[in-house]
Amino acid sequence: MDKLAQVNIGSTFGSRFGQDLGLSNLVSIILSNAMIIAGILMFVLILVGGFGIIMSAGSDNPEGAAKGKKAITAAVIGFIIIFASYWIIKIIETLTGLQILNSSL
Repeated sequence: MDKLAQVNIGSTFGSRFGQDLGLSNLVSIILSNAMIIAGILMFVLILVGGFGIIMSAGSDNPEGAAKGKKAITAAVIGFIIIFASYWIIKIIETLTGLQILNSSL
């Protein structure tokens, strides 16, 4: 019985996933780039919060200023959580000798 539906497209498109790389490598790539994504999101949220504070100050709207401050506070707290989790993973790697964040891709 032919298995025409099971075609190895990884070799056709030059992908190493499924052959050399597995699911753990994919998770490692995502975790390694989490700091970049968190930094970009923090930057955008700080800009939005800052514009909210500036716009509400011009129209004398204290509710808008409070929303802007909440956005900035949430951005900074979220980034601190991501930053701390990244360094906790690095400490675990150092203590155990395991390589969780594979940077050799």
